[in-house]
Amino acid sequence: MKMRNHTPVTEFLLMGIPHTQGLEHALFVFFLTFYLLTLVGNLLILLAILTSSNLHTPMYFFLGNLSVFDIFFPSVSSPKMMLYLLGQSRTISYQGCACQLFFYHFLGCTECFLYTVMAYDRFAAICHPLRYTVIMSPRVCAILTLSTWVGSSVHASVLAFLVFKLPYCGPTEVGNFFCDIPVVLPLACADTSLAHRVSVTNVGVVALLCFLLVLTSYTRIVISILRISSSEGRHRAFSTCSAHLTSVLLFYGPVVLIYLRPASSPWLDSVVQVLNNIVTPSLNPLIYSLRNKDVRLALRKALIQGVHT
Repeated sequence: MKMRNHTPVTEFLLMGIPHTQGLEHALFVFFLTFYLLTLVGNLLILLAILTSSNLHTPMYFFLGNLSVFDIFFPSVSSPKMMLYLLGQSRTISYQGCACQLFFYHFLGCTECFLYTVMAYDRFAAICHPLRYTVIMSPRVCAILTLSTWVGSSVHASVLAFLVFKLPYCGPTEVGNFFCDIPVVLPLACADTSLAHRVSVTNVGVVALLCFLLVLTSYTRIVISILRISSSEGRHRAFSTCSAHLTSVLLFYGPVVLIYLRPASSPWLDSVVQVLNNIVTPSLNPLIYSLRNKDVRLALRKALIQGVHT
């Protein structure tokens, strides 16, 4: 693409979800409802984990980290989106757009790594129960958590640098409700082939590698569970993994649809982004609380103590 000599862009215009004109108030209620459910649900999970000594284990340590990121993840795009649904300005500054893209991929990649670590934790607990406390010691948990943050920061920094080192001189209409690579990159007035190839490869390699590690862990877990003689033991082992596996499937589905499809559909991409950004983070607390008796008991105890206090 030939470079165009125009004034550099200082702000972008968020166009929102395609083909939803006239539905602003309904969408506002929808997004606000799920956003509040996300905040309340994940805060309750954190409350249960922090107040119950029975949940001070590696599994719930990582679940607490996941809840923190599930609070921040929809916060990258939801507040701005709800403001313009109420009639506020749809414009977002160049720096704000870059921040949205960076934090979206930082938090998304961190969740991807966390799901992988949580799968390894379940593998260690079920396949090596006698050595579990040694394998998943507090020091190992801290190192794994720090590694997810650092790795995600590097991943998001590379993507943000590749996208925003390009010149932008118009048009400025972002065809979605927040700034992400598929909708921002086509607006650059320079050759985007390198940035496109690297970003797709980067996201694809991270997602594929994490998914293969999760798949490997659960393959070993299933083999170990099938060797358990008692049906009660098998049921208990499966129940500890079912919530995590459900969350993994809900997470990877949108990633594949958005970044790894050969053809792009603006409306479908926006709908999938809504599911990924808004709906899935609100479902995780429900999944973990409904499928986990320990979390339910700890949460009930914490709420009862709070009421009495």
